[in-house]
Parts: sequence; structure tokens; C-alpha cells
Amino acid sequence: MVKSDKKRVVIKVGTNVLTNKDNRIVRPIITDIVRQIAKLYEQDILSVLISSGSVIAGKEVLGNCDITDKAIRRQVFSSVGQPRMMRTYYETFHDYGMKCAQVLATKRDFNPGVWRENMINCYEGLLAEGIIPIANEDDATSVSNTMFTDNDELASLVAELIGADMLIILTDTHGFYNGHPDDDDTRIIREVSVDDEISQFIRESGKADGEGRGGMGSKVKVAQDTAAKDITVYIANGKRDNVILDIVDGKTVGTKFVS
Repeated sequence: MVKSDKKRVVIKVGTNVLTNKDNRIVRPIITDIVRQIAKLYEQDILSVLISSGSVIAGKEVLGNCDITDKAIRRQVFSSVGQPRMMRTYYETFHDYGMKCAQVLATKRDFNPGVWRENMINCYEGLLAEGIIPIANEDDATSVSNTMFTDNDELASLVAELIGADMLIILTDTHGFYNGHPDDDDTRIIREVSVDDEISQFIRESGKADGEGRGGMGSKVKVAQDTAAKDITVYIANGKRDNVILDIVDGKTVGTKFVS
């Protein structure tokens, strides 16, 4: 299938963007993300959405779970939560006169050969029809050697797969800081190149079950690796007004990673 020459943007939305302080999915945030994607569509810019949130959505439905095995518990939560997330996205995109589709994947699907070609055909077919692909890891069937590190890695692989012009990683901070975001003398690093040594600014973050696997360290590594493939990457606050539109318009938002 021949790739169109329209601009392509991959947007990854983390669990912390989609939830409130009580770890509950906030539908108005989803609506605002869809609104911005619809606006890009009107500008002939093609979008792929990588959405986390299925595990938290499943926990909301099931409440306490008696399964002690962490991997199985994640499978159960995700299996219950994923259709709930897709129903919300389907209804919201429909409200904007648009169509969306679910694309679940494991790491194996990006291996060279028939698997990768199949994924390319899937994405190209959807984009050609004006359908927004919504990707997530297939948590229900993934095993350890076919799991992504997190959805940041999945987003990077998708961006490379479709030849994206830009990858936007939306999180709950305004970008990559040179210290703790709450410290008074901390500032956002506005631009990072692939060769910059910034590991001293990365701190580990502990997350509870369902809160997402990727911390800032993962995001920065993915961002630099992706930028090295000539795909511009932004890390920005997904709850900021018009964050996606402003980034695509070239405004100074978040942290920009360049080759």
C-alpha cells in the first residue's frame, strides 16, 4: 500500500493523564484529547493514538481482586478494562464524526518479516480510510519475552513503523526537568539532543498496580532513541489546554528531543 504524504503524528497518552488523584478514569480528558485529534484531522494531519489506562479501567470495574499473581492480575484487569476504554473512545470519536479502531500488539508483531509487514498493512489501511488507530499492548496474551517495556516503547515502535514526523508523549508533568519538579530552583529543559548526557537528572518513581510501567527514565530513553531516527519527540503535560495542537503548531511546550 502506498503511503500518503500527509503529516503523521503519534500521540501517546499515559495512565496518569487519563486519571485523577483517586486513580479513576476522567472522561472529559479523553474528550479533550479526541477533540484535538479531530482538529488535526481537519488540517489533513494523520494521528495514531497510543492509549494506556486499560488496567486502571479494569480495576474500577472489578474493585478488589483475589488473584495474588501480579501478571495474571494485570491480565484480568486489562482484559476487563480494554473494551471499556475502547467503548469510551468509540463514542467520543463518533461525537466528532470520526471513526477509530483498536490495534493490540505484542513486541513480536514488530519483528522483521511477515509480522511487521502485517502491522504496516493494518496501520496504512486504517489511515488511508481516515480511521484513527488506537494502540495498546495486548496484555491479555503477552508473555515476558513479547512484552514491551511500557507503552512509551510501543509508541516509539509505531512511530518508526508508520514513518511518523512526530511523537508526542503526554504525561502528568510539563516536561523533563533538571531536578525534582517541585523544587523552587528546578527548570524545564526545553530541548535535548540524542547525544546529551542527562541521566543525572532522572529519578526513579514507584508506581502502584495499574498506574503504568513507564517512569521519566523510560520516557527520556525512548525519546532520545526515537529522535535518533529523525522523528522529533515531545514530552509534555497531557492535561495542559491544547497541548497537542500547540506542539504541532510549533509553540514552546514541554521538552523537545531532536537528532
